[in-house]
Amino acid sequence: MSRFCDSLSGSDAPPPSNTDEPNASEASEQWISIYAVPKMDCPSEERIIRLALNGLTEIQVLSFDLSSHQLEVVHNGEVAAITTKLETLGLGATLQKSTAADPETIKTAEASTASIKQEAGTLRWLLGINALLFLIEMISGLVAQSTGLISESLDNFADAAVYGLALYAVGHSIRMQVRAAHLAGVLQLILAVGALAEVVRRFVFGSEPESLVMMAIAFVALIANASCLLLISKHREGGAHMKASWIFSANDVVINLGVITAGVLVAWTGSNYPDLIIGTIAGVIVLNGAKRILAIKG
Repeated sequence: MSRFCDSLSGSDAPPPSNTDEPNASEASEQWISIYAVPKMDCPSEERIIRLALNGLTEIQVLSFDLSSHQLEVVHNGEVAAITTKLETLGLGATLQKSTAADPETIKTAEASTASIKQEAGTLRWLLGINALLFLIEMISGLVAQSTGLISESLDNFADAAVYGLALYAVGHSIRMQVRAAHLAGVLQLILAVGALAEVVRRFVFGSEPESLVMMAIAFVALIANASCLLLISKHREGGAHMKASWIFSANDVVINLGVITAGVLVAWTGSNYPDLIIGTIAGVIVLNGAKRILAIKG
């Protein structure tokens, strides 16, 4: 459970239910509402939620616990608008309970928000690294006829897109934020469909992926993503936001290792199937991310 548990357990607020939510007469009070979000398991979903909720002025602080699939919202007044917005994202969000927030809890939450703002420099580095990897792996994948590298490059594009949106969101209206999100989602969707179509084409007509190029580029990407892990490591024990980013970069390292393994199997067996399999897996992951971004409503 997150850092708010002790405060929540001691509250005198009524138990959670639709009838016990803050009402109009309590609009001036501050509350903590806890949501279960079963499909929130990486920073992509976290940033989608941040973007979707940014236009609600009653929200004071957001706190994420990806390992437990929970979101805590410090807000003023009624929770209905927050719940409605979360439900439109298709992440399965359900309100668990709302309890009155004590001053110490609010102070802790605000300190966490300040820490997240200080980490913006790290996010910019992550954005730059992922954008560069997208270009390198896409070009190399096309040259080496590797669907694994092409799909892996799209995973980096997805990372760069959500990092960029998170940074762009600051100081812009919710309407502009949603437009930017949809633009990134459409581009990501087109690229993902194209990658999966390329997998099908090469399955039908055959391909000869260059295993050495696959392994070499994936190894470079592995070094880059390991560097991302080092950048995030000093923040991983801080807010859940950066801890989740650390997990996300760790997952990228796993994908890199998957492409390297596919390259080894291609060289060993002479078959293009390992490359097609890893390309399909990465392509589906990117496609699912694009669908979630496009689900955001203003």
